[in-house]
Amino acid sequence: MPLVKAKELRRRYELEGAQATCDHLREALEQGHLQPEDFSLRDLAEQFCGPEWVRCLDPRGDSFHLLEDSYDGVDVTAFRNITGQLISTKILQGFRHEAFVASQLVQTIPTRLDGERIPGVERLGDHAEAVHPGMPYPTYGFGEDYIETPSTTKHGFIVPVTREAVFFDRTHLVLQRAAEVGQALGLNKEKRILDTIIGAVNTFKWKGTTYNTYLTSGPWTNWVQNNPLTDYSSADKAEGLLARMLDPATGEPVLVEATTVLISPALRHAAAKVFQALELRHTDGSVVTVMQNPWRDQYRVVVSRQMLRRIEASGVASNEAEQWWFLGDFTKAFAYMENWPITVTQAPAGSEAEFTHDILIRFKASERGTPAVINPRYVIKNTP
Repeated sequence: MPLVKAKELRRRYELEGAQATCDHLREALEQGHLQPEDFSLRDLAEQFCGPEWVRCLDPRGDSFHLLEDSYDGVDVTAFRNITGQLISTKILQGFRHEAFVASQLVQTIPTRLDGERIPGVERLGDHAEAVHPGMPYPTYGFGEDYIETPSTTKHGFIVPVTREAVFFDRTHLVLQRAAEVGQALGLNKEKRILDTIIGAVNTFKWKGTTYNTYLTSGPWTNWVQNNPLTDYSSADKAEGLLARMLDPATGEPVLVEATTVLISPALRHAAAKVFQALELRHTDGSVVTVMQNPWRDQYRVVVSRQMLRRIEASGVASNEAEQWWFLGDFTKAFAYMENWPITVTQAPAGSEAEFTHDILIRFKASERGTPAVINPRYVIKNTP
């Protein structure tokens, strides 16, 4: 028995109008006061389109008047609008699954371009000169500095609501498919972001030259080899490299505020020992030194289930891949260049699919964007 009676929703629709009812429904779904599973497609169809309209969906009956509005009380538009709210909510819930942690680590930059050049200004560094009385101030010259982001890509699926789904009230099946569509799109985005974070895909293009995201030498060094996450010394090495990170234009240290450690599930215990232990104990012969753990609560430890598989997919052996870990400020290092976020649109009524495939309503979910490296100097890659 559905928790939300379509009869009550129909009454609200008649009293408050279509827009107010849909806005109220969307708000209730977004805030979690209602769930798409609280509704029945057949119940909604019977209330808004009438029992006679629903009976015409029966394959054994006469379907000539299937989508006609000639019956009293038929409001196919209202049925489509409300169904659209339920499908959209389920797709968004799947797309924003809590397991997609990398998508939450990077910043999102809206853009209307299919790949763009992001200009910057070369930093001045510590070249401030003393200005003597009566002498002019020096002029700050602007040097050219820019990065180029890769082309964006579009991904999407179509979720159909068939004649049988309404007649046999297969609400759960329709919502399950909608959730799977959202999860598939979210997983695809998560994988592309992870491939960029781990350096499997290298798209950093600075001043017209493409570089690998992680380097052991060159314009920057942000890859510490032979540094498995075992104890506080592992964090010391990564932090030390960040402290020595220099801006190539000025030769001055990059102001990095490392906030996050990204690991695979295999390193949960090691990360807890390093970053969450209350104290450290160091034994030197018969002398035991106890001190407060300086790393405690300094970093947010993020566990990615997908990261291990993406590292393995790049050709790294499993026993080595599970030991990779990253430390830094991911919001400054990486971004998702987004043309448009996950968007659900509804096909207009009277399409060919209604006649040829018995599809009453279709919903298209799509998103377009691409991961990009903004500044690789803000994240340290650590490998065994």
